[in-house]
Amino acid sequence: MVDAHRTFVIIGGGLAGAKAAETLRAEGFSGRVILIGDERDHPYERPPLSKGYLLGKDERESVFVHETAWYAGADIELHLGQVVTSIDRAGRSVQLGDNTVVHYDKLLLATGAEPRRLDIPGTELAGVHHLRRLAHSERLRGVLSALGRDNGHLVIAGAGWIGLEIAAAAREYGAEVTVVAPSATPLHHVVGPEVGQIFTDLHAEHGVRFHFGARLTEITGQDGLVLAVRTDDGEEHPAHDVLAAIGAAPRTSLAEAAGLDMADRSQGGGVVVDASLRTSDPDIYAAGDIASVHHPLFGGRLRVEHWANALNSGPAAAKAMLGQDVTYDRVPYFFSDQYDLGLEYSGWAPPGSYDQVVIRGDAGKREFIAFWLKDHRVLAGMNVNVWDVTEDIQKLIKAARPVDADALGDPSVPLDSLF
Repeated sequence: MVDAHRTFVIIGGGLAGAKAAETLRAEGFSGRVILIGDERDHPYERPPLSKGYLLGKDERESVFVHETAWYAGADIELHLGQVVTSIDRAGRSVQLGDNTVVHYDKLLLATGAEPRRLDIPGTELAGVHHLRRLAHSERLRGVLSALGRDNGHLVIAGAGWIGLEIAAAAREYGAEVTVVAPSATPLHHVVGPEVGQIFTDLHAEHGVRFHFGARLTEITGQDGLVLAVRTDDGEEHPAHDVLAAIGAAPRTSLAEAAGLDMADRSQGGGVVVDASLRTSDPDIYAAGDIASVHHPLFGGRLRVEHWANALNSGPAAAKAMLGQDVTYDRVPYFFSDQYDLGLEYSGWAPPGSYDQVVIRGDAGKREFIAFWLKDHRVLAGMNVNVWDVTEDIQKLIKAARPVDADALGDPSVPLDSLF
């Protein structure tokens, strides 16, 4: 039986919020657990939206974190399709869009991120898309199928993970694809130019056209439909549909309005939290995409938007809310699938943070591990079509000790001998 004397409220109906609710019950919390989400769907995982579900390989039910009946069985009170309009820190309550007031003893913010919008003429046309929610993926499935059937053309603004995964999906459907990006290679802000070229070659081999060093300036159309896009270097590309994949912004408006401490934009923005994911208010915690955590390995604050962070930070925050001793210092991790290439990336090494890239294996065959080093210390590693090495890569990162670059790049030297 639920003890109504204590109430923990979770704002955010994504993976982080759902796993936090699950953890509260698993750890024996007997009070009320209220989960508030602004989507009408039950909490779901986002990677399938640009991978298996988008390609029609995964069933819709497979994306959900729990079966629908689980929430009632675990005494989780769901408020779906509800927007939280404000947080009253003094009164320890939140107000919903229908003016309902919900009181809390502890509050978890897991509001996620939202896609950045193109601020150019023509975005009101039918055929301009984003991908963040299940409904977006469902719409895009139909779009890609139609483009493939009719030899249609998709222009993607942005060459990050989402842009590349959708480019791969679109080509599998048979659509024509052009990717426009301001950088010189894909994934520039994550893997740098050295490894980015590998992704250029991969997609070019599958028929994707790249237009680097440019940004969209206008989407042109007729009768409300997309006809073409123009770029800031004077080029024009035919298009039937346009996808904006220019990144995501943390949904921090609630936290900001409540006066919580925020991280500087140079540190990725987000809500400042301590090692236990507690904000500047001792009764409010943050997890997932919005949480800015100081990471001892990388010497600064990190805000990580990927699946593994939501999966792990939600439970960590839940345990901290229960008074357990929590230190959230997991090595960032994410994965991607594009055509027949699968990869896992661990660590954090944006351009400018490393001084050397070491390749272990055969990059030409796309079976390799890339390591990013600074002063001979491994900052990040990415295994491409090489499996069961993530644990070793993360141990190298955590060791934070100099390694011999020649040995690191030699496949005959076991990784576990380099810790």
